[in-house]
Amino acid sequence: MESSSEEELEEDFPGHEWITPQSSIRAAYQSQTEKGIRKICSELLELKDAIENLCGNMQSKYLAFLRISEEVVEAEQELIELQKHVSAQGILVQDLMSGVCRELDIWHKSSKDEDVTEKDFQTELDEILSDDTQDPNVIFLDKIDVLLAEYKIEEALLALEAEEKKYLITDESSKESNADISAFKIALFRRKSILEDQLVRYSEQPSLSITELRKSLSGLIRIGKSSLAHQVLLRAYGLRLQKSVEAFLPNCSIYTETYSATLSHIVFSAISKASKETTTLLGDSPMNTNRIIQWAEYEIETFARLVKENSPLPESVSALRSACICIQTSLSHCSYLESHGLKLSKLLMILLRPYIEEVLDLNFRRVRRKIVDSARNDDILLITPQEGSPLSGTVAPNIMLTSSGKKFMSIVNDVLDQVTPMTIVHFGGTILNKFLQLFDRYVETLIKVLPGPSEDDNLVESNEPVEFKAESDAQKLTLIGTAYTVADELLPAAVSKFFDVQTEKKGTGGSSEGLGSGSIYSMEYKEWKHHLQHSLDKLRDHFCRQYVLSFIYLEGKSRLDARMYLERKSDDLLFDSDPLPSLPFQALFGRLQQLASVAGDVLLGKEKTQKVLLSRLTETVVMWLSNEQEFWDVFEDQSVQLQPSGLQQLILDMHFIVEIAVCGRFPHRPVQQLVSAVITKAIAAFSARDVDPQSALPEDEWFLDTAKAAIHKLMLGTSGSESEPQEHVAQHDEISDSEESTSTLSTIGSEDSFASANNDDLESPAYFIDPET
Repeated sequence: MESSSEEELEEDFPGHEWITPQSSIRAAYQSQTEKGIRKICSELLELKDAIENLCGNMQSKYLAFLRISEEVVEAEQELIELQKHVSAQGILVQDLMSGVCRELDIWHKSSKDEDVTEKDFQTELDEILSDDTQDPNVIFLDKIDVLLAEYKIEEALLALEAEEKKYLITDESSKESNADISAFKIALFRRKSILEDQLVRYSEQPSLSITELRKSLSGLIRIGKSSLAHQVLLRAYGLRLQKSVEAFLPNCSIYTETYSATLSHIVFSAISKASKETTTLLGDSPMNTNRIIQWAEYEIETFARLVKENSPLPESVSALRSACICIQTSLSHCSYLESHGLKLSKLLMILLRPYIEEVLDLNFRRVRRKIVDSARNDDILLITPQEGSPLSGTVAPNIMLTSSGKKFMSIVNDVLDQVTPMTIVHFGGTILNKFLQLFDRYVETLIKVLPGPSEDDNLVESNEPVEFKAESDAQKLTLIGTAYTVADELLPAAVSKFFDVQTEKKGTGGSSEGLGSGSIYSMEYKEWKHHLQHSLDKLRDHFCRQYVLSFIYLEGKSRLDARMYLERKSDDLLFDSDPLPSLPFQALFGRLQQLASVAGDVLLGKEKTQKVLLSRLTETVVMWLSNEQEFWDVFEDQSVQLQPSGLQQLILDMHFIVEIAVCGRFPHRPVQQLVSAVITKAIAAFSARDVDPQSALPEDEWFLDTAKAAIHKLMLGTSGSESEPQEHVAQHDEISDSEESTSTLSTIGSEDSFASANNDDLESPAYFIDPET
């Protein structure tokens, strides 16, 4: 077979031995030319089918034409037969008249009355049949009957109007009896009823144009049926609206985002046209306005139902966009109609509010799931620049975010892109609350990423798996810094248009009346920022708690335990030549220095956030000491002996914590208050064990100077201070919490003090100085 095929190829192409078989070419390549030829062939086949269908249609229409022609011929024959029948009937009537004349002639000849003169019987018959001898009212009614039978509506209207005018003029001078007048009025009323029915039936024809409809309704008004004319008008516009909506409904699945706007345009345009037509025909009266409003309310109820029935999946972005566009377009139409006396916006919002709220709720549930999913990715800490952000110009263009923060803002902007101004006005408060819940959910995902103690009550337990955990301080601070950036800068800038709308509405005298509980007026900016800060506080407190607990429960001498205040070798701390804080608090100082150094690199340009974290860390240590009952139970144990030096060491440690805050130049007043409470509690505990604080404790100045000297010595990292600390420049209660505040170690800047220690030194036990040695 192969040899035969090759021979055939050689016969076809004798000079080209390199040509491969056609089957191999088709298997290896898909020629664009071949595709084009196939497409043309397909189109030609479709064209052929279309021509055949056209020929078939032409043939069927030709046959129908022939059939109609035959029917026309048959109709002509029937007309001829009818004409013959009419002629025969005319002859019959003529014969009847001749017979009557003969009978009258015979009757007159046989009469014996001589006084009766002979008359022309033909003349007498003409007088009998003459119209002059009939009642004019009967003649008029017969004329109206003929016009109504022939559907000459306009002529019938003119005749009725002329007769009514004539009747009113001659009514006073008329010599007719009341019975005749009443009978004529009843007959006239019946003819009007017939004319009314004809006008109504004519007006309800679907194919009737607006001009013809207006003419027909004018006829009803002319015969005194204005109310009926208005009802017919609204019914006619309702039928036209129904047909337009039914014609558009199949397209709703194609135009998923704009179908609601098109439906709104169809419905409210019909309402507007009906209102204008009513004013033109009937004038502007409260009764007509009420009737239009009732009709419009029914159409709006149908519109709201159709919007819900044809909506995409409520949790989809298309549904959110469609709902927002629906609110925008519908309320714009309602605003226009209100200028013409039709107030429909309140009903519209009552009907659409449940649907809009459902769409908002399901969409925010969807984006919450996306945020949870983003926390499971291993690129959550990937640092990316916030480029091309549509945020306010007040936000720095070179903001660096983690991947999780960028995804969060991307989700927020996706939602905001769908929101329209009218949606902000009516649902702005609801959306802002949803963003608060979304950010709170984002914070919870970050809390799950931060490893912490299982006993943290603030951590919401969840079965959702988290594949990534932030281990290093740099990773943890990166996540926290991103959360602060989102809450302080990006998210407020993204939703700024909400509060701009609120300010604009208030500036123009806008009111929240009728807007509902979820309107933009229901959420103030300060309140919204307060809720954001509350979520940040959860993240900050979790980080501080796990950080402090990991420090407190260190193994070895650096473990924070109340027993270290019972095991001192010296009787009095005042006699030590170089008193220092306990090893755990020296370790705390070193860890805070290390953390400040990392924060200076990771949270560059966010000094406020750095100081908030470090301040909260020191507060957390003191709060743990104050609230940990096991720590204080040691001092109540009667089996151990308490020494004044233990109380002195504990108070020195507390003053040392305050000096850490002062040295770091972050807010220290909260730390001072907590330390005062711990010192008071410690004095009470030692006093209860017969330790006299008056004799055991030196002046506060001694503790302040000793704590400052200890910080200076620990920062130098040597066993002895090479330079003496300067004198106090301010007492603790006079030191400001601002960034410009100075400390007694004014020669050493805050960044130097908290970043000067080498990280390797901080990890080394030799860095800390045991006060017992």
